[in-house]
Amino acid sequence: MSSPFRTYAAISLPRIVSNFQSIKAVAEPGSQVAAVVKANAYGHGMIEVSRALASAGARWLCVSSVEEGIALREAAVAAPRILVMGGYFSYEAEALAAFQLTPAVHSLEQIRELDSAARLAGSPIAYHLKIDSGMGRLGTRAEASEILATIAETPHASLEGLLTHLASPSDFSSTQTAEQTARFREILDALCDAGVKPRYLHAASTGAFAHGRAETFCNMVRAGISLYGYVPRTRGAAPPQHLAVKPALTWKARLVTVKEIPEGALVGYGGTFRAPRPMRIGVAGAGYADGVMRSLSNRGRMLAAGRPAPILGAVSMDLTTIDLTHATALRPGDEVTLLGEEGGARIDAQDIADDAGTIPYEILCGIGARVHRLYT
Repeated sequence: MSSPFRTYAAISLPRIVSNFQSIKAVAEPGSQVAAVVKANAYGHGMIEVSRALASAGARWLCVSSVEEGIALREAAVAAPRILVMGGYFSYEAEALAAFQLTPAVHSLEQIRELDSAARLAGSPIAYHLKIDSGMGRLGTRAEASEILATIAETPHASLEGLLTHLASPSDFSSTQTAEQTARFREILDALCDAGVKPRYLHAASTGAFAHGRAETFCNMVRAGISLYGYVPRTRGAAPPQHLAVKPALTWKARLVTVKEIPEGALVGYGGTFRAPRPMRIGVAGAGYADGVMRSLSNRGRMLAAGRPAPILGAVSMDLTTIDLTHATALRPGDEVTLLGEEGGARIDAQDIADDAGTIPYEILCGIGARVHRLYT
């Protein structure tokens, strides 16, 4: 795919749907796959991706905020259920009911707030209760007896699901996942013994189900970065990866200029690169305002004429300079690849993350708003 834009991301919706189907195949038979589309679908475009997944049969979409959930409803995305995972504020409780959003509740006080909102709305509000089983972030640390007492006091709020968030599912050198799973099961068993049986149970995200951590499987799994073609790296003695997915996004930029520089010439702000020989350089029309991380200065690379082209000097706001000594045919207006495949060479988000000293999530989510998204 080519385009007239200075910089653009080409996104394969069929690839995302194929990844979704692969995830369903490794989940427990009959379980739901909740598709995580928060943060603009990890940079891929929340509305377009959500529509494709809903058409492919996704019954649950997961967002971070009430605002994201409202955006999906206003776009008439066909998915029947939207789970707000990242917390909400008390003044947003009415919007949960108005837009038929299902909140992940993180405290007993929030259950009481929902009960009040549901009573005023005249209809019950279903929620999923998040258990802080050891991550130490969102979720309640209340004992089962406290949870049961609160449920008994809040008849207008309906406990539909129970979830937790695993902090280290890809780390097989740690006991944290086993400890968190045991705590989650302890709470669940106590609720069930008291006759409270949530319909949906979920703990596993990509790192857990991609490597067959069956003890974390329930009747729902949350698929995040795997939808977009990536599986977190493991630590320790990990079993074989059960899941095969492929990246869905290619990011390109056009060369604004191409020029020859002599030996000793300085490149970029601060003159942090000095040409060791006569060189041919190109200036790509994307910089840190577009998501090319500044930490890639003198470290990262793009693909030009099917080969790696090192980044020279400091990444600036709108432009990034690369070595085109090998690419004598390229001219201003030609495209280079920031992320994707070209001529048999490949740079994916994990490769860029390695160069930048971060994780692929940040690379994908950091692709800026002025990078045009084009869909196939």
